[in-house]
Amino acid sequence: MKKIFLSIITLITACTTMVGCKSQLEEKFQNPDASTQANIPAFFAKMLNNDRVRPSYYHYRTFILSNQAVYTQTASFTPSLSMYQPGDNYSYTYWSDFYSTGVLGLNRSMNKAYSELSETEKPNMEIFMQTAKILMYDEASKMIDNFGDIPFSEAGSLPAIGEIVKPKFDEQKDLYYQFIDELKKINDYLATAQTNADFSKYDILNSGNINKWRKYTNSLRLRLLMRISFVDEAKARTEVLEMLNNPAQYPLTDGGNVANYNPATEDILLQPLTNYTGSLRQALIEGPNQYAPDHMLNKVMLPSNDPRIPVLFDKFGRTTNNVFYPNKEYKAMPITFTSEEINTKYQDYAVLDSATIFDNNALPGIVFSASETNFNKAEALLRWGASSAAKEAYNTAVKQSVSFYYYLNNSNKSGLKTELKPADDIINTFTNSSTISFTNNQTKDLELIWTQKWLHYGFLQAQQAWAELRRTGYPVLTHPEGGLANYATPPTRLMYPSEEIANNQANYEAVKGKDKRDTKIFWDVN
Repeated sequence: MKKIFLSIITLITACTTMVGCKSQLEEKFQNPDASTQANIPAFFAKMLNNDRVRPSYYHYRTFILSNQAVYTQTASFTPSLSMYQPGDNYSYTYWSDFYSTGVLGLNRSMNKAYSELSETEKPNMEIFMQTAKILMYDEASKMIDNFGDIPFSEAGSLPAIGEIVKPKFDEQKDLYYQFIDELKKINDYLATAQTNADFSKYDILNSGNINKWRKYTNSLRLRLLMRISFVDEAKARTEVLEMLNNPAQYPLTDGGNVANYNPATEDILLQPLTNYTGSLRQALIEGPNQYAPDHMLNKVMLPSNDPRIPVLFDKFGRTTNNVFYPNKEYKAMPITFTSEEINTKYQDYAVLDSATIFDNNALPGIVFSASETNFNKAEALLRWGASSAAKEAYNTAVKQSVSFYYYLNNSNKSGLKTELKPADDIINTFTNSSTISFTNNQTKDLELIWTQKWLHYGFLQAQQAWAELRRTGYPVLTHPEGGLANYATPPTRLMYPSEEIANNQANYEAVKGKDKRDTKIFWDVN
């Protein structure tokens, strides 16, 4: 596995002559270093081609499956003394991947290239500059959700001013509010913007579809507003309702509010490159994280006869005399099992489904799904609008989640057996007459919304699941106690990597008092 030890203040100069991404992207770029103008599309495509968004082995093995997926119990894990202690080296790799070679560093290089264009060249590049900011704000908000205050305004100084500046740590709340305000401006720009041939060619996320970029912009803004809604309810309520009451001005990634929508065309998904042949199998096995999570399957899905069970899990079983005998029912291993019990009894319990997740080399990076957007709508409407509208948004979100996971199941190109999505009447019974059905009690219905959103995120979007679990407190999970001193329970934030502290010591002193594993992110007021 790779180890990258780079300071965020060191932006590699190779960025200024970068020729684009590998394989499929190189063919598309047609020598993007041929001119200064061509560098902007190349930088943009490199920002999109992000293995911290796609389900890559390294990202999930070293960061997601050992941190957020454990804290949220969206994946199984083996109990150990250090199970709640993040790996410092891997935290720093995630950190530096955002800065030096990641979206912030590339965006700074885009800004420099843009500033050197003539006034006649700039209009054709403006669409790249605006949409690149959406990507940067999305990834930067994840950094804040993980660490709190982060260097941002002064980070990546080399391309901009030609010298290295050790960047200050910006206040997390200020950055969140900046992103929210900037996203509104970007939506206004996109309302009249038009695509062009270069943008369509280099946009490997949305293929130059301006309307999808606009929906992404507003859905991200909705997410961030709901994230701050318990610490600044007045701002969240005003701005969210403005969006929901004017869908023409603020279109969202909501699948058109259609339950049987097509995620491939409606969601914001970063598809694998055409030459990709891998899967998450090895990352899941090494954890081991391949077993069905206890709370998710046993406490939430089985009691409601959830139609997503067959595409999320496999019953598994035992092989006797070279004959495989599947288990009779879906059942998750108790989270209370010791490592010895896991090793001896694992065959009696369900595992992740092969076609949907385990061996699916067509698994996309989930940037935004319609289901998440409608869960956010449901919460907002239940708290600040009409319960009937909230119920409709919630039911749509749950049904879209069913559509989404059956889409993932049927998207695999491995020749594995796929599942037929259940008929509408079965799904309607699930949403209307089961343990996940709306109750018309606000407290209980908020719990349903938050629990179903956690389930929908799963480990594939465990960073979002962890943020929402800390914000809402749901679902209520039972955490095995870790045996390592000071690491008995999951953290409320990740601590700053030691390499960053060493490289940026003077500015670190300003946030040193906050650098504790139990310091809450500003939006976490529960």
